[in-house]
Amino acid sequence: MEPTEQRKRPKILILATEACAYPGADNVGQIHGEYPTNTYIIRIPAPVLLPESYYLRCFEKGIAGIIIMSCGHECPYEGAYDRLAKRVAAVHAVMKERGLDTNRLRLCAICTVCSKAFLKEVHQLSEYLGEEAAAVASSQ
Repeated sequence: MEPTEQRKRPKILILATEACAYPGADNVGQIHGEYPTNTYIIRIPAPVLLPESYYLRCFEKGIAGIIIMSCGHECPYEGAYDRLAKRVAAVHAVMKERGLDTNRLRLCAICTVCSKAFLKEVHQLSEYLGEEAAAVASSQ
């Protein structure tokens, strides 16, 4: 891939919980699963720790899409997933007010061995963002 082509690809940020989703991402590497190189993974204890403004700042700074990969209801922190789902809904509301496509912020549950689900989420968002970028470019 050409360096200039890499820079044009929309950046995807994955916030992966250290208890479930990050080991799931590691499993993808162990099985030699492939996903786009424009993907950046951050291991985090629990995404609920991040304020709503974090996601909006990521978009402002050039991140095209964010996938929050959580443990779901299996989260070791009681009630964290429900609070996270409410936080994502609040961010979606602000995104709508600002004219941002809410499909750019996704929440999903990924377990330690969910390599297929991990790859599916990353590829779906990458394809979506690529199509969105192409539509914007063709309308200019």
